[in-house]
Amino acid sequence: MKRIVIAALTGLSLGLLGACTQSEEQPADAVPITGEVNVYSSRHYDTDLALYDDFTKQTGIKVNRIEADADALIERIRAEGEFSPADLLITTDAGRLWRAEEAGILAPVDSLVLQQRIPANLRDPGNRWFALTTRARIVIYNKAKGAPVGLATYQDLARPEFKGRICMRSSSSVYNIALLSSIIAHDGEAAAGAWAKGVVANFQRPPQGNDVANIEAVAAGACDISLVNTYYLARFATPEKRKVLDAVGIIFPNQATTGTHVNMSGAGVVKTAPNRANAVKFLEYLASDSAQKYLANGNNEYPAARGVAPTSAVEALGTFKADTLGAAEIGRNEAKATELFNAARWN
Repeated sequence: MKRIVIAALTGLSLGLLGACTQSEEQPADAVPITGEVNVYSSRHYDTDLALYDDFTKQTGIKVNRIEADADALIERIRAEGEFSPADLLITTDAGRLWRAEEAGILAPVDSLVLQQRIPANLRDPGNRWFALTTRARIVIYNKAKGAPVGLATYQDLARPEFKGRICMRSSSSVYNIALLSSIIAHDGEAAAGAWAKGVVANFQRPPQGNDVANIEAVAAGACDISLVNTYYLARFATPEKRKVLDAVGIIFPNQATTGTHVNMSGAGVVKTAPNRANAVKFLEYLASDSAQKYLANGNNEYPAARGVAPTSAVEALGTFKADTLGAAEIGRNEAKATELFNAARWN
């Protein structure tokens, strides 16, 4: 099947967001182009392109795509107002979807397909956005130094016996902000603030690097413990990188309590969508079994839809009980989480 290169949105200045190229000739067996859908996406995974190709082949609806940072896309849609060509916003992180909802740029979608496919905790209560994939934030440790005794929950990371053993990425990471937001929801602001300060007191070094760098640091013994997303860890399941993966142990936190925290990527239909029906059709397509497997496996994530099992390297990391806290509640607490991180001097 020949790849369809995504066409540029007509009339848009693409200085900030980058240009897209004109579509190639359609495969001979493709459905004739009869419509379009304009997607603003902050998912920067090349594997997603095959889904756009397949959707066009099945429906005849051409997918026009613009990529940029989620906050830039949200602001662009706000600035474009009623004249925005955007039909669908796709982004990562529950907080950013909640931010889009708060900005008033998303419209409710009355779709029985989406309500049946996507669990309630992974969609907006008003059906303005829906999760597409999820990823868990887990504890890793250096196997050679042994499993940290007494470490079973996120809360345990703040215990004094782990002083000088933890490496973390910056508090500006949306993954850390979302985690602290969930702790606020479960334990309250005071306890969440105390937790952040306790973890800072246990740092082996100032926050630095991304999840990949911290995985490598733990594997090398530069520090003992870190928090990382499952999809980053699964990237080390290749023969070339397997040595790193084999050097770390995994703990799915809070299995006896609230469950392991998960964040997500998701999408919502823009309120002023000029091609609303096509946007809903595309969103329903992304919730289908085949699209869910492709979305998840292409980036080592977990499918959001009910009844779809992961088949990528994340499956080998183990099964776990996920926190079912509503993603909307996580988003609602993210501003407070940032305040608490700043107060804790978690840079």
